[in-house]
Amino acid sequence: QVQLVESGGGLVQAGGSLRLSCAASGRTFSNYAIGWFRQAPGKEREFVTAVSWGGRSKYYADSVKGRFTISRDNAKNTVYLQMNSLKPEDTAAYYCAAGGITGTVPEKYDYWGQGTQVTVSS
Repeated sequence: QVQLVESGGGLVQAGGSLRLSCAASGRTFSNYAIGWFRQAPGKEREFVTAVSWGGRSKYYADSVKGRFTISRDNAKNTVYLQMNSLKPEDTAAYYCAAGGITGTVPEKYDYWGQGTQVTVSS
């Protein structure tokens, strides 16, 4: 089992920045790829970004490329999502997830956090 806890969400104006954290406990964190997904009310959960277990491979949704950056610190069992130039359409609940491979669909991930809300005002 891997337990994941997201933090860092909040209310920010358009153009602002937030940094989300995903802290893990339980089984060896460095064995898992970590993905971030988001879900807005009435919409399906969508892929945002993912990082491989070693941190070398990173993937981003087109909608966030150039604005969001994922990183991981395996010594701290934490993955970060730096979000810059935020837009109102980034408003959603953000979830981190752990899985055996680096995927872009929720089905590839086995463990999920409870989510943190990000609201971007115009």
